[in-house]
Amino acid sequence: LPSMLDYAVHAKNGSMYNTPPTFAIYMAGLVFEWMEEQGGVPAIYEANQRKAAMLYNYLDNASRLFHGIVTNKADRSLMNVPFVTPSPELDEKFVKEAAASGLVSLKGHRLVGGMRASIYNAMPVEGVKALIEFIKKFELENK
Repeated sequence: LPSMLDYAVHAKNGSMYNTPPTFAIYMAGLVFEWMEEQGGVPAIYEANQRKAAMLYNYLDNASRLFHGIVTNKADRSLMNVPFVTPSPELDEKFVKEAAASGLVSLKGHRLVGGMRASIYNAMPVEGVKALIEFIKKFELENK
């Protein structure tokens, strides 16, 4: 008999052998409703492509101080955009000043260093634009 159908297992576990994670289910439902309001998965995917393209385009073509770590465009993530300056000290300064300006959690992975912009589904395009504007400002101040 499968454990799920064995009442002795349920009795031994105070009827909590298979208590569903109700808060996680509730939160998932809210996220799914939000996604539907945005136009569903295709609309979210399109928005994520636009956000990533904006940031990669700036790093690849306009920035003189910052550059992306993933050079093969086919391997780039739509969700996490890693980038660096020429030095770890400048990276650290950027992260600190960005945080002071409200752009948080930009510190890169502990093994890779640099910065990592996480532009997941709920990150609005305005957030990516704000990051690009801050990068421009930082470049002007740190030539």
